[in-house]
Amino acid sequence: MNTFKKAAGQLVRFGVLQLRCCAFAVALLGGIAVSRLLPPLPVARYDLVLLYGVVLTVVARVAGWETRRDMAVIAVCHVVGLLFELVKVRLGSWSYPEDAVTKIAGVPLYGGFMYAAVASYVCRAWHLMRLSCTGYRAVATGVVAAAVYLNFFTHHWLPDLRWPLAAALVLATAGTWVGFSVGADRYRMPLALSFVLIGFFLWVAENAATYAGAWSYPSQLHGWQPVSPNKIVAWALLISVTFVVAERVKAPERPAGRTPPPGAGRVLGWAGSATDQGK
Repeated sequence: MNTFKKAAGQLVRFGVLQLRCCAFAVALLGGIAVSRLLPPLPVARYDLVLLYGVVLTVVARVAGWETRRDMAVIAVCHVVGLLFELVKVRLGSWSYPEDAVTKIAGVPLYGGFMYAAVASYVCRAWHLMRLSCTGYRAVATGVVAAAVYLNFFTHHWLPDLRWPLAAALVLATAGTWVGFSVGADRYRMPLALSFVLIGFFLWVAENAATYAGAWSYPSQLHGWQPVSPNKIVAWALLISVTFVVAERVKAPERPAGRTPPPGAGRVLGWAGSATDQGK
């Protein structure tokens, strides 16, 4: 019974931590949803959402949600995401059907905030859950992540390599473990598994975002339809790009203290207190 109570308590704590990590993303999505309920205004909805995203970013920095390094990660992911949007919208993968002043080549500038929100989640998790990596191969993972990003463009003209790249990502991250804290206890899971789990929840968020009118896939232009589950694979691959950027920028923040050995802890199991792990 005590074991069950402890496990249930840790699950609740983990859920609360995840909600805190998603603070920026939830606030952004909430603002987009509310914008659809507003009466007609002299300002286009996409322009209003852009202004809201900028204000939200400032609030997050002032409130201490993000550090300077976090802001660097978020800015890089915002630019990378906006480039992604410009190319994919031009190719017809999805669209932003409403008019706006701050719209370039069919993409409202607020589009980059979607990727900034994902980066914010990773950065918040890094702090709140005290993330650490063991067995991480930065070069190999970075090369595969770059190939994943390019494949999202090139598959429109060349063969789609997402499944071979998924296999390459599993190989590149084989033996890489992500350690994280829930309360005083330390846990770990394979990095590849974390990509899959985040990819699933990003797909859930994408369904909510398209329902709120953040953007529309071709199948949703005449009425909302659920996003294809195939997008889970796409998100699981794309999150590797965000992780690689975050790991490189935030690497100097790692504490100088003792690093847990690769074998410390059990998969998704108890790994001792944070003090025991030298954190």
